[in-house]
Amino acid sequence: MTVHERSLSHYRRVVIKIGSALLVDRKSGLKSPWLDAICQDIADLKAKGVDVLVVSSGAIALGRTVLDLPSGALKLEESQAAAAVGQISLARAWSESLSHFSIVAGQILLTLGDTEERRRYLNARATINQLLKIGAVPIINENDTVATTEIRYGDNDRLAARVATMAGADLLILLSDIDGLYTAPPHLDANARFLEAVAEITPEIEAMAGGAASELSRGGMRTKIDAGKIATAAGCAMIIASGKTDNPIRAIVEGARHSWFAPSPAPVTARKTWIAGHLQAAGELHVDAGAQTALRAGKSLLPAGVRKVVGQFSRGDTVSVIGEQGREIARGLVSYDADEARRITGRKSGEIEAILGYAGRAAMIHRDDLVITGVTRKKVEGSMDNKDKANA
Repeated sequence: MTVHERSLSHYRRVVIKIGSALLVDRKSGLKSPWLDAICQDIADLKAKGVDVLVVSSGAIALGRTVLDLPSGALKLEESQAAAAVGQISLARAWSESLSHFSIVAGQILLTLGDTEERRRYLNARATINQLLKIGAVPIINENDTVATTEIRYGDNDRLAARVATMAGADLLILLSDIDGLYTAPPHLDANARFLEAVAEITPEIEAMAGGAASELSRGGMRTKIDAGKIATAAGCAMIIASGKTDNPIRAIVEGARHSWFAPSPAPVTARKTWIAGHLQAAGELHVDAGAQTALRAGKSLLPAGVRKVVGQFSRGDTVSVIGEQGREIARGLVSYDADEARRITGRKSGEIEAILGYAGRAAMIHRDDLVITGVTRKKVEGSMDNKDKANA
């Protein structure tokens, strides 16, 4: 049974991400009728017992219309000022529209550190869960008033995926101005083929991603695929669909074209979900074929299997593990600082004390702190009936 033949009510918790261009018109500002329509969709889901979270872009886009800023790229301080004005207008609009359906909205503004640092991640998750417990709809956005280029998500697709894993959602819906994934950008390639179901995000799937679609949106298909990798690894299915029509969630249920991404059949634990979802790895450990095989068998990464260390990182940081093909195969919390890791690279664990002068951990990354990011999945025929409701 496909999504066209059933409602979304069998999902327990759904995150809906909304792109700026859907909510804000460059000239006229907020698209109030569209907002009212999506709130009707949210009310319909909640009436069926589904928890709903919204990751809403639009603060900067709305703020720049209020401030009448010129078109084109904004300076950082201009973006932050636009966000400061737009966040107030956006939160008010969501609150008023949802109130028409007797739903309370709660605003949460996140920075990259709120999801990358474990303690802040757990605090944000507790706030989200409490809002859902009392029946409110969290309206989440990046805190663009304070985030700089170096410490920001830069798009709400990946933020939405992090929110989905944080909240233990089983479905992430990315609404944008494109109706799904094509084998090539359809506006550039007339032969581009639409993909209705994606069983696994492979390098070939990643290569299909295009660039940003509009001036108001910082995201593109590239960031949506990145979001898919984060969400599906945690056992969360993902849909990319067009939000151009009114009531876009209802349209999905009624058969509007969209791409569905299968969740991992073996989702990782909550702590490993947090590790896998890190956007900024502090460094890289390049490994040999033997280590790669051992990791896929559930073993720890030993110094003997590491061929090269890249970057500067501290013990406990998240690093990428790079396989022989030059692609990330895992992520984990490293047991050594970068300089120490370089000194013991390629050496046996029994030599660590003699090299470093103290008896460190035998593993460069212990298996309990490591997540495989390139899991091979069985072919999925687009069915929505897989048991993919693992709580991340």
